[in-house]
Amino acid sequence: MDNRELQANGLTFRAREHGTGTPVLLLHGFPETSRMWAPLMERLAEEGFHCLAPDQRGYSPGARPEGAENYTYTHLAADAAAFLDAMGWEKAHLIGHDWGAAAGWAAVGTTPDRFLSWTSMSIPHIRAFGEAIRNNEDQKARSGYVNLFRQVGVAENAFLQNDCQVLRGLYAATHSQDEIDEYIAHFSSDGALTGGFNWYRGSEGIRPDRDDGGEWGDVATPTLHIWGKQDMAIGRVATENTRQYMVGPYDLLELDCGHWIVQEAFDQIAGPVVAHLKAHS
Repeated sequence: MDNRELQANGLTFRAREHGTGTPVLLLHGFPETSRMWAPLMERLAEEGFHCLAPDQRGYSPGARPEGAENYTYTHLAADAAAFLDAMGWEKAHLIGHDWGAAAGWAAVGTTPDRFLSWTSMSIPHIRAFGEAIRNNEDQKARSGYVNLFRQVGVAENAFLQNDCQVLRGLYAATHSQDEIDEYIAHFSSDGALTGGFNWYRGSEGIRPDRDDGGEWGDVATPTLHIWGKQDMAIGRVATENTRQYMVGPYDLLELDCGHWIVQEAFDQIAGPVVAHLKAHS
């Protein structure tokens, strides 16, 4: 697996690259980096895919603009298309987890012609998610942590104090020690944690608890949505309501796992993801 830099949207991104063949772009979530995709990239490379996983806006030191206004859905969707441009790819498969999945929904909603297929892990369609946060008490409770994440300085201190105790607790039951060490080193560096939190702090348009006015509408891109039924952050209502926004091929894969799907259920997702990509290559 190779490390490289990409120039996209006037910023410099670190990225992992692996394999040859049909392009696949993988977008990580919070609080992780492109490291989360290493096992899936290995499997996809074996199946004839060319994988690119950037450390996204706010995570790469050279792609960390100041100001939460630089972390809206518009920016995240534009980055996805710019990654393809930087690679010289006209089209690619798209896979995302957590905030990477939120960015992916924005990308297939705004530039659907760039993506062969779409695989969302954990996060439902943004409109379905927003509606659930506004109207469903269970989802409101599950999303309550976001209020902390939006408090500048307070959230950073909470995560970094006592040798990153909160961060370590998020990973402890599911992630390997190598992953934990890499993430702690990353988020302990200057500005890295703020860069991740800025995804939660962006302009009103990035907030799933506000009506988006239909900007992210129906999705025709062939979609595989993978959801863990034990996910502490995402409930069933938003997951099931995603279907109403699908006007193209759509499959929902429910698993008996939590939020960290790649770490908790790799053997259950690898086959379906490969099959989905091959069906739409």
